[in-house]
Amino acid sequence: MKKTVRKIVPIVAIATILFSYGCSGNKNKDIATEKTTSEPIKTVKLEFKDIAREIEYTAHLQAYKEVYLAPAAPGRIEKIYVNAGDNVKEGDVIAQMDKTQLHQATLQLQRVEEDYHRLDTLKKVGSIAKQQFDQIYTQYQVAKSNVEFLAENTKLLAPFAGTVSNKYFENGEMFSGAPNTQAGKAAIVSIIQSNRLKVYVNVSESYYREIKSGMKAQISTSLYANEIFEGTITNKYPEIDPATRTFKVEIVVPNNSLKLSPGMFAKAKMVLEQANAFVVPAYAVLKLQGSNERYIFIDNNGIARRVVVEMGERFDDMIEIISDKIKEGDMLIYAGHSRLSNGATVNIVQ
Repeated sequence: MKKTVRKIVPIVAIATILFSYGCSGNKNKDIATEKTTSEPIKTVKLEFKDIAREIEYTAHLQAYKEVYLAPAAPGRIEKIYVNAGDNVKEGDVIAQMDKTQLHQATLQLQRVEEDYHRLDTLKKVGSIAKQQFDQIYTQYQVAKSNVEFLAENTKLLAPFAGTVSNKYFENGEMFSGAPNTQAGKAAIVSIIQSNRLKVYVNVSESYYREIKSGMKAQISTSLYANEIFEGTITNKYPEIDPATRTFKVEIVVPNNSLKLSPGMFAKAKMVLEQANAFVVPAYAVLKLQGSNERYIFIDNNGIARRVVVEMGERFDDMIEIISDKIKEGDMLIYAGHSRLSNGATVNIVQ
């Protein structure tokens, strides 16, 4: 019995040693594998590039000038001399209102004027009191102003050269002064000046310092797809809308050919000053799921570093990235980055 036990013990010892060695070997193998596991990537060096910043906004063309022509007081329309589409010159008679009130006011002015001149003669020789003369003088000035007012509003004249865009009444109708146009204004006719047009765009506040009056703008429309119309920024509004974080810019576009028309849909492109920027392949920029956050990965001596960036201008398949956490010479990971996490070990495979 004792002899049998001596044979079993060495066998068990050997098996234990072999098992321990096997486990130790597997553990060391796992550690070695863990140390050498890294994600294969491709990188490119970040370098500043000169870019011309362009911003583009949609807008509608508007007439350079537009007026809703109407008398200051209600009355019967005696005659309208124009129709929609007619071209008019500054000072042309557009409409004639009923002259009854003007005739009455003119007769009253004549009577008061006679009294005024008579009392003026008496005043010079000291035959009337100053108070009496002052009273007739006031009546004369009021009657004169009334005639001038009615004369101006009885005959409506074109305030500038342009085109009649709409006619809202016919001869003999009564003008009440109530709003009767789409603009919510009262008018007998409307006149526009369209040999120049205006475009208003709301520009992001981030470009406030770069936009200046006198800058050029390129206007394009779908109707003339291959033609660019050059405009000029004539006014930069000084106030930023707190709700939209934008400010208004006015662009004037010459239109002597009358190709363009008020109301047309257009795009306004403005070329800003050139700037140094990081421009990278668009696919190198990743988006955090469930948010608008954009980020890239930088290779930091074999370790992937996650950097949040802002998007700038887009140039076909390239895009500008903005961040104070990146610098020229950093190695941007542009392939193999989609499966990375911050701090992951990486291996450059070119």
